[in-house]
Amino acid sequence: MCPATVSSEKPASEHFASFGAAEGLPYNAAVSRAQAGGGEARPTPFGPFLLERRIAVGGSAEVFLARPRSGELPAPRLVVKRLVSSARQSADFDVLEREARLHQAVTHPNVVRVFGAGLVNQEPYIAMEYVDGVDVYRLLRRCEAERREIPPGLAVHIARRVAAALGSVHEAKDESGEALNIVHRDITPSNIYLSVAGEVKVGDFGIARASQAERSQRRQPSGGLKGKFGYLAPEQVAGEPFDWRADLFSLSAVLGEMLIGQRIFPGSGQLAVLLAIRDVNIRPLRQAAGGLPGGLFEVCEKALSRNPEDRYQSAEQLSDALAPFDLPEHRGRGMLGEWVVWARDSSRLVRRLEGRIRDSVQRLRAVRLAAATPSAGLPKARRPPAPKPVPAAAEVMPRVRRKGKPDVETVAFATLLEMLATGELGRNDEVALLDDEFQQIGEIEELARHLLPSTSATTSTLYEPGVPDYQAKLDDTPMLEILARMRRGRESGAVFVERRDAKGPRRKEIYLDRGRLLHVASSERNELLGEYLVRRGALTRQHLDAALGILALEGGRLGDTLISMGAVDAMDVFRAIRDQGRDRVAALCSWRSGSVTFYRGNRPNHVEFPLDLDLASPMMAGVIVASRGAPSAWLPTDEARVEPGPRAYAAMDAAERGTAPVSLQLVPDLVKGPDRVTVVQALALLTKPQGGRGVRAISQKEAAAALIAARALGWVVFPDPPIIGRAPV
Repeated sequence: MCPATVSSEKPASEHFASFGAAEGLPYNAAVSRAQAGGGEARPTPFGPFLLERRIAVGGSAEVFLARPRSGELPAPRLVVKRLVSSARQSADFDVLEREARLHQAVTHPNVVRVFGAGLVNQEPYIAMEYVDGVDVYRLLRRCEAERREIPPGLAVHIARRVAAALGSVHEAKDESGEALNIVHRDITPSNIYLSVAGEVKVGDFGIARASQAERSQRRQPSGGLKGKFGYLAPEQVAGEPFDWRADLFSLSAVLGEMLIGQRIFPGSGQLAVLLAIRDVNIRPLRQAAGGLPGGLFEVCEKALSRNPEDRYQSAEQLSDALAPFDLPEHRGRGMLGEWVVWARDSSRLVRRLEGRIRDSVQRLRAVRLAAATPSAGLPKARRPPAPKPVPAAAEVMPRVRRKGKPDVETVAFATLLEMLATGELGRNDEVALLDDEFQQIGEIEELARHLLPSTSATTSTLYEPGVPDYQAKLDDTPMLEILARMRRGRESGAVFVERRDAKGPRRKEIYLDRGRLLHVASSERNELLGEYLVRRGALTRQHLDAALGILALEGGRLGDTLISMGAVDAMDVFRAIRDQGRDRVAALCSWRSGSVTFYRGNRPNHVEFPLDLDLASPMMAGVIVASRGAPSAWLPTDEARVEPGPRAYAAMDAAERGTAPVSLQLVPDLVKGPDRVTVVQALALLTKPQGGRGVRAISQKEAAAALIAARALGWVVFPDPPIIGRAPV
């Protein structure tokens, strides 16, 4: 839409009624002028508004408290959201206009009202209702500082009003009556606003997804991950399709935090929190269950189920389940208003923080003084010698000495860690760090944690006398068939895959837990996490080398170090670790020779990041790898019919399908009736748009891989394709 130019002479109410352009002085320029004159920034004209003060700033936008330049309509005070200068691009007005339209499609007392969007000197803005109070995030932080607990009834009161707002959001329709299918995707404490009058309102539709609206703009519904990851649903974290029930999960996470005063997903780092969400590890909430009203924990537990089908299926259902724990409307509104007034008064908190900072600075100064003169009163001869200075890492590189060999090798810190992670160095090899004495690697905690699991006691004993539970040669049995066997049997244990080629011995260890992929260790350097991130374009080589240097000096984990450096986003690392495990196994499907041994019940000593991945995912990826990106080459002729396989009956069970990719889960439905489809018809049905909310598109390549994986699992049969791992015919 091309916005119409609007005269600044119009009353404010007319500006809000239209999406248009307006003229005015940019806010930053006005502030600069005021500061240059030595005075404070006064209310600044911005189109039809006067910007009074900035109240928030984020990565791409800043928010101002404002008032109309003339009159009081539609409100005497309101909020103006503008994009920061670095975020302004040609489509930015469309982004804010879209947010405004999504807001305006939802008319509900618990949703922040949006008056409109416009342009001021090519600067896009959106004008919204001003909620006089605090958000839930500020309420929680104030309670934490004052060690005060939100009453359960009040927490439920807030959550039910948010649920009412979400019910209106999820059921919103466009002008023609067609469902918009809006998913908010950012239900977090900072987007739930509480007023001094006891109102609860949901705001910020900036990253909301409306599949119907996006289709009308010839764009596919966005399935990308958005929002604050501490409140995402497990299916969002795992990269699976999601729908409105993800919002209900997020709301339940906020409710849990209000009930116990802390995040319900434990973890000291971002990756640990993402793992807790994926596994729905709500230990903090579970431990506090005894202090909650009877039955409330069970409602929260159901609302936080891993499988969306096991949760409450609508905001109304969730609200009804919480109703017995709610306060009467009048009492809840009055109590909430009192808490908001208390949370907004920060004077006491500021005084307390000032005292803490002052005490901390004084203690630090005292420690520095004591450290500077530790033996000033002793005779010079009795004073301890000055400590030997520690050389910088760049000046002295590590020296490596392998067990039983006199040679000493000097390597960079980055190379040292790669040698540990790929198994080139073991626990009994020695290293000298920063010009220090040689020590066994196993005795240096910062380095020992990077050793392969195969060097631990658990895996080192597997080849002692005893017979493997399963053995195979890849020359005879393709890896795809072995993986299918492990999944069908829901096996737990260690699978060792080895071969020798021109590059020397190669080895991978696959650890399974009830038929799911738990962990994969590889001796190949190009399969390390850092190298994987570089190949994906998510990380630069310079950042990787810097992170490895930090690890060598200070220890820690590569993923957490990269995140703390700001080199990658936490979700990029989370997804990369999961995809890396999948791809390590998938690569084995292209091995044409080698040995496979399985030892039931064996587990690695310690795994920092359990993958918990359905084996069907690396199986399908393996089909694509082995066929060199053309899985259709492994299928029979187009006229060949797809028939029920020996395990077709089992494939009708949800437990058998598990969390396999959506494309694979659709295959059993193709053969459950009396009619039979050909291969070409099956591919067409799998790639046909499903039309449901949150269902992603399936490519021809994925559909072909799904058919082949389904055959390996025994769900379907058709005339034999070439064996996976052999050249196509």
